[in-house]
Amino acid sequence: QVQLVESGGGLVQAGGSLRLSCAASASGITFSINGMAWYRQAPGKQREFVAGISSGGNTDYATSVKGRFTVSRDNAEDTMYLRMNNLKPEDTAVYVCNADVYYSGGGTVVRSWGQGTQVTVSS
Repeated sequence: QVQLVESGGGLVQAGGSLRLSCAASASGITFSINGMAWYRQAPGKQREFVAGISSGGNTDYATSVKGRFTVSRDNAEDTMYLRMNNLKPEDTAVYVCNADVYYSGGGTVVRSWGQGTQVTVSS
């Protein structure tokens, strides 16, 4: 099974920056990654879309982060990044990686999720 592992979260002051990463890996399985995306969830809130990127590099952003966040990916390393600039307290949440994983052996696509990394922005 493909595992998605996020890293890069932490505590930062408002106006600061962080870079998150999401690495996909597996042993004994042939796979490729289609679309990837970042979601976030704050306590008591629904999970919301933050940013996404297609296998071809097309990107999409939530209005609340547009102009501040940049999503990118390294297909050779099966890794997605999220550069977050000018962070605000309302960005505080657990950031979770999502990927549509194509399993070549079975010809199936499975939507996979990581465990998340905490981002806390203080005022």
